[in-house]
Amino acid sequence: MDMSISETEKFQDEVVIPEGVTVTQKKHMLTFVGPLGKTHKSFRTIPINIEIAENKLLLKTIDFKKRDYAILHTARSIIRNICEGLIKGYTIKMKVVFAHFPITVKVDNKNIIIENFQGERAPRITNIVGNTKVTPKGEDVILTGEVWTDITQTAANIELKTKVKNKDHRVFLDGIYVFDKKKGLEK
Repeated sequence: MDMSISETEKFQDEVVIPEGVTVTQKKHMLTFVGPLGKTHKSFRTIPINIEIAENKLLLKTIDFKKRDYAILHTARSIIRNICEGLIKGYTIKMKVVFAHFPITVKVDNKNIIIENFQGERAPRITNIVGNTKVTPKGEDVILTGEVWTDITQTAANIELKTKVKNKDHRVFLDGIYVFDKKKGLEK
C-alpha cells in the first residue's frame, strides 16, 4: 500500500514547548522542568517516536493505522497538559456534603483522612497522588498542583472513598464531590 506525502504527514505532529519549560529525554522518559516545579512522564507503553528539536517536540507514529493516529493525538495532549500545568497549574474544588453527621477532612503527610462519614467510628483514609496539595477549608476541599493526572486521580480517590454502599444513593447523598475544575493555582 503506497501512501501519499499528505497521508504520511497525518501521522506526525509537533508540540511547541512554551517559554520557561525545558524538556529532556532519556529513552522513553521525558522530564519537564517549569516555573512551578518538575515532573516526568514515561512513554514506554505508548507506541510513538519522540524527538526534541530546538523548542519543539516532534511526534511520529510507528505504524500508519487509525489506532496510531489516535495515539499520536493522545500523546500530544498529554505533553500539552504537562507543559501548561508547569506554567499555570490546576485547581479542583470539592464540596463536602452531609445530611446529619458532619464530615471532617484532615491531611496527614501523603494521606487524606475522612472522619465521621455517616457516623462511622473508623476514619476512611485515601492517598494523595504525586505532589498534589490538598487544603481542607470548611465545607470545601481544594486540590492544587501542576500535574493534571495526579490532581484528578486524587479527587477520584476522595470521591470513591466516600461512596455510599448498601443504601439508596438517591436518598443518602453524603460524600465529597467535585464541583469546580480550572486552570491556575488558587489559594
